[in-house]
Amino acid sequence: MTTTSKLALVTGGSRGLGKNMALKIAEKGIDVILTYHTQREEAQAVVAEIEKAGQKAVALQLNAGDIKSFGNFFEQLNTVLKDHFNTTHFDFLINNAGIGRHTAFAETTEEEFDLLLNIHYKGVFFLTQKSLPILNDGGRIINISSGLARFSTPGYSAYGSMKGAIETLTKYLAKELGSRGIAANVVAPGAIETDFGGGVVRDNAQVNQMVAGITALGRVGLPDDIGGVVAFLCTEEARWINAQRIEVSGGMNI
Repeated sequence: MTTTSKLALVTGGSRGLGKNMALKIAEKGIDVILTYHTQREEAQAVVAEIEKAGQKAVALQLNAGDIKSFGNFFEQLNTVLKDHFNTTHFDFLINNAGIGRHTAFAETTEEEFDLLLNIHYKGVFFLTQKSLPILNDGGRIINISSGLARFSTPGYSAYGSMKGAIETLTKYLAKELGSRGIAANVVAPGAIETDFGGGVVRDNAQVNQMVAGITALGRVGLPDDIGGVVAFLCTEEARWINAQRIEVSGGMNI
């Protein structure tokens, strides 16, 4: 009799950090459902890579900032759980989906603010809430924050403060879901070379050099620096880590 694999849901798993998280989680022998917003082909490529490594994977479309669409998403998710994984529940929720916006506080519009709020806080709040009936007892919730919640860099007032809210929410999740054996933690990357925020850290040599200069390990982060930490939090070895903020930034601004 074969043991059923654990199952992770990774939002924003078609590219960047989310893609690396999905691949690293699969390396741990965990099946993966990943979501994408618009990049269906990229998401299917990640699915193919996971399947090639021997795990099951499915990609589902999700607009993480459109809370009213969550009902339809969970209908699709329940169908996929049954048809592809022969189960009704999953084990690990990784709230990774996000966008970057660099705007001075004085120039931030309500429209920009609401877009960031819906994706980075309200969406995480209610996607997690709606996941509770199908999240296994003993499961894990991993929320993604940012070094920008610890230190301030001009232009990220809305984004950084919403990540601060996520960090507080995570402690409440740990407290209120502890009776079900569900642990909740935060992984907070520093600046990473991805297409996040228009790829500024990756593509702007001056920004890249600046970040490397304020990082103790002397370089900018890569997606491969982050995914393994998230995957570790999905393992049995990490079972006693709860309500923690783990910054993975190479020592930025210390």
